[in-house]
Amino acid sequence: MTTSGVAAKVGIEMLFNLPNMLTLSRIVAIPLVVACFWLDRGWAQWLSMILFVTAAVTDWFDGYFARRYHQISRFGRFLDPIADKLLVAAALVMLVNTGVLSGLNVLAALIILAREILVSGLREFLAELRVGLPVSALAKWKTAVQMVAIAALLVGDAAATWVTQIGIVLIWIAAALTLITGYDYLRTGLRHMAEDAPGGQK
Repeated sequence: MTTSGVAAKVGIEMLFNLPNMLTLSRIVAIPLVVACFWLDRGWAQWLSMILFVTAAVTDWFDGYFARRYHQISRFGRFLDPIADKLLVAAALVMLVNTGVLSGLNVLAALIILAREILVSGLREFLAELRVGLPVSALAKWKTAVQMVAIAALLVGDAAATWVTQIGIVLIWIAAALTLITGYDYLRTGLRHMAEDAPGGQK
């Protein structure tokens, strides 16, 4: 086998390794989560929640396996945050559209979505400067609270009323953490943007 053939084979193996397949599974799960939720049946709403939680948990496992077996790839680093954002955005839009999140509670969803767009833009900008934007510990807590909140809201009226109420409280806590972490990321981005100012002023 030629050198180029070996390189292509290695590239394909890295593309379809376990961590990347777990990441792809989160994207595949999105239409299933949506379909089950829209069936508007008690068991279907529970199934939607279970699928969402399972997909969310793979976010931890794909990172663990990538580090454990030295299978970190550019494709995985590119796709992982996209899969997370697609999963969360699809769930939030669905919850707003069906009225589970309504009135003032829609603002919490908007805050979360706006922050995801902001951070994505900052990462793209900083990547051009070869500057990383590591995930903070508080951002990890935000993600955890956000996922639990969405899971509780997906169950909806298939569970006791207090489950939805807990979901509403948690989504607002996630929104508050979103503002804090979003500000931290924005401050980092602005600091690098200021370096382009005349005279290198910051």
